[in-house]
Amino acid sequence: METNELLKIVYLGSDSNKIAALYNDKRFKMYKFTEAFAASSFLKKEKVHAIICDLNLKNFTGIEYFENLHKNSKSAKIIFFLLLEKYDKDIIKTALKTGIDDVYVVPLYADTVYKRIKFLSEIKRIRKHNKIKRQEKYKLHWSKRLFDIVVASTALILLSPLLLIVMILIKLESKGSIFYVSKRVGRGYKIFDFYKFRSMYEGADAKLKEVKNSNQYAQEVISETTGETCPQCEKLGHPCSPILYIDGYEVCENHYLKSKKNKIKSTFIKIENDPRITKVGKFIRNTSIDELPQLINVLKGDMSIVGNRPLPLYEAELLTTDEWSERFLAPAGLTGLWQVKKRGKSGSMSAEERKQLDNYYARKSSFLFDLKLIFMTIPALFQSETV
Repeated sequence: METNELLKIVYLGSDSNKIAALYNDKRFKMYKFTEAFAASSFLKKEKVHAIICDLNLKNFTGIEYFENLHKNSKSAKIIFFLLLEKYDKDIIKTALKTGIDDVYVVPLYADTVYKRIKFLSEIKRIRKHNKIKRQEKYKLHWSKRLFDIVVASTALILLSPLLLIVMILIKLESKGSIFYVSKRVGRGYKIFDFYKFRSMYEGADAKLKEVKNSNQYAQEVISETTGETCPQCEKLGHPCSPILYIDGYEVCENHYLKSKKNKIKSTFIKIENDPRITKVGKFIRNTSIDELPQLINVLKGDMSIVGNRPLPLYEAELLTTDEWSERFLAPAGLTGLWQVKKRGKSGSMSAEERKQLDNYYARKSSFLFDLKLIFMTIPALFQSETV
């Protein structure tokens, strides 16, 4: 999408006053429809960037319209936003689970919508590009997949006594779940559930702000959005924009984007001597035992034994440019190049170096290279730093 390109938006609903800000913004060209049939007929003839649809239509809901629209492969590629009169967490969860790109609550802000469409368009472009590239060059070879299954299965069987002991120790030391599950982004921007043994006290995410200055990768952090209340949300009594889920926080997207303008944000977060870590957590981190549940991810096909580390959603969002998106052409891995090269060396690896190593692996990935990295991983498993 060109930087100054006029964004064509279809609004399907009864009251255009809900999106008056878009009608008054020269960056948008708006098309209003009150009937779903008329909107669908228009979409077959005209190329648009996004659809904004009311939750309640005449004969069905906006979610039902989205599901029907996606039966058409051409229309399925269009960015789709659902518009609510008031904040409803259950409806938002249902909509996002269905595949709707985002949910907004009136009033709608032009800047928020513009930036979101730009970002989602870029993601779709990269995914399409990556799909072609994977088919041409980075298609996962059957031998690598077979190797992953054999190694992961064997490791889980042989290590089962150790895994059981660790699970018991985690449960005995502190309350909370044995496993830490988070959303990660892997190859081709695929999102999946990422498994680790819990190494922190329950509620550790809420303490992140307290230790943010220890971030090994931080360049300059002037403000932090997590845990803050958006003034606009507080004024309205409900979220003024879609909610982002970042490390357990619910962060208003509008507030998050504004705050990003006022700081130089570190792409990667890694805390040295993190006080949130339990005693058992310190040991399993230093020995990398906390990573062993990812063998389940390998069996599921989310990850490979060797590859680039899968990133949290908010980190992946920062790496959508052509310069850095290459790292997503390689499979997500349990171990990889940057782990064996720089891991635990007192924060000596910058975010720039890490990204360059990820791109290098994506270009040079091969079965022999993977074997070399596996052998190099063994001495890197045991580190003195608590990171």
